[in-house]
Amino acid sequence: MSAVRRADAVWSGALASGSGVVSASTSHTFSDLPVSWASRTEAADGRTSPEELVAAAHASCFAMALSGALARAGTPPERLDVSAEVTFDKLDAGWRVVSSALTVVGVVPGMSEDDFLVAATGARDGCPISQALKGNVALSVEATLRS
Repeated sequence: MSAVRRADAVWSGALASGSGVVSASTSHTFSDLPVSWASRTEAADGRTSPEELVAAAHASCFAMALSGALARAGTPPERLDVSAEVTFDKLDAGWRVVSSALTVVGVVPGMSEDDFLVAATGARDGCPISQALKGNVALSVEATLRS
C-alpha cells in the first residue's frame, strides 16, 4: 500500500525579491510557513527554506530507522536526539544541496558504542530519505552513546 503525502507552496514575485509560503496539506500540521530566496542563501530571519524542510525530513526519518533497527536488535532506545544539517551551496553547475550531516546522541541500555555506531551507519544508509538523497548528496553520521 502506498502512502502519499502532499505539501503546497505559493510564490509571488521574482526569485530574489519575491516570497512565498509552504503548507502541509496532508496533515495540516503547519500552514503558510514563509519562504524566500534570502532564507535559503543568507539569514533565515524567521522564514524556512526547502533545505530546512529536507533536514527535518532526514532527521525524523533517520530517528525512526535507527529506533527500528535498535529494537530489532533487542536494544530499543530510551531516547535518540537527532539533528540533520543540510548544506546548500553554489557550485559551478549552480545552487545545489551538497550534503546532509546527521548527528545522533542516544541512550540505549545494553549497547556498546561500537554497536551503536554500526547501527547508526546502517540507519543512515537505509532510511528512505537517505535513499532519496543517495548518489546526489554527501551523507554522514556522527553517533554518540550516552549512559
